Amino acid sequence: MKILVLNSGSSTVKYRLYDGDAVVDKGLVDRVTDHDAALAEVTQRLDLSGLDGVGHRVVHGGGSFSEPTLVTGGVVQAVRELIPLAPLHNPANLAGIEVARKLLPGVPQVAVFDTAFHRTLPEEASTYAIDHELAQRHAVRRYGFHGTSHAYVSRRTAALLGSPLETVNTITLHLGNGASACAVEGGRSVATSMGLTPLEGLVMGTRSGDIDPGVLVYLARNAAMSVDDLDDMLNHRSGLQGLAGVGDMREVLSRRAAGDHAATLALAVYCRRIKEYVGAYYALLGRLDAIAFTAGVGERAAAVRAESLAGLSRLGIEIDTERNERVEEGIISPDGAPVAVFVVPTDEELEIATQTRGVIRSGQGQEGG
Repeated sequence: MKILVLNSGSSTVKYRLYDGDAVVDKGLVDRVTDHDAALAEVTQRLDLSGLDGVGHRVVHGGGSFSEPTLVTGGVVQAVRELIPLAPLHNPANLAGIEVARKLLPGVPQVAVFDTAFHRTLPEEASTYAIDHELAQRHAVRRYGFHGTSHAYVSRRTAALLGSPLETVNTITLHLGNGASACAVEGGRSVATSMGLTPLEGLVMGTRSGDIDPGVLVYLARNAAMSVDDLDDMLNHRSGLQGLAGVGDMREVLSRRAAGDHAATLALAVYCRRIKEYVGAYYALLGRLDAIAFTAGVGERAAAVRAESLAGLSRLGIEIDTERNERVEEGIISPDGAPVAVFVVPTDEELEIATQTRGVIRSGQGQEGG
């Protein structure tokens, strides 16, 4: 099948064209101010003859979507109604869908949701301990994100182990500018670190991750910070950026090597948070077969991998120093270690293409109203 994958952001449109699993073409339209013009440029760049479908990344599917879904008028409206849950992402994702439907009439369009993989979370994992009626009225729950990455990496990890996916328990660590952890039991997400928004959980490039909610109340009362001020601080002036003054892990590592205390502390906080989640998810799973590092930091920062898992040998978790320094994909734990540790480059676009093909092949490829 020939599938076009589109990731429409607020200022960029990334695209990749597949024939089966092979990438035929890929690229990026930058500085987007008009999605109509950007998508028109993409369709002009590519040979779309014989196109079987278009797969769209949609960040937030709320409680409505638990699997990839053929785009219809009703789906478009549902994604629009979810904008309050992802005001920075869903509008751009939706714009890409609407323009692609106009430019490629008759071609099945499939929405693949970042949140869908985590719809298998048990109720006790997705529920926040706040007023129940208030939470239900405003759809406040843990949704989780990076679902396409966690799905792809957990499946690839099982393949590297040579074991059926349904028999493997894995902790996947997606460490990029955004970062999240996921406990995957037999191919199903049973715990994940991001919550209602992509702000909760691990320390990130510019986002705080876990924080005492009382801190926000305290700052609102004592630092005269508004809701918008707090939102800006948590999303843009926290994480590595807030601790070290830079959000790029490469620069943090460079500054630490030069003896910078702020960078040294930032890295320690970052790695400690990962270790805490690994321990917690190990306990939840009961049995752990593998840990997989992925995304920009996870795939390239050997020091982060080593320090995040240091001291866990009594849990059967160790890293082989030589393997850790040289592996691009594959095992980085010693031979015979009870828990295998892997580096697994993520491929979210391939996962979107795979899921899009699945929807079309299932016979749902006729667009409704």
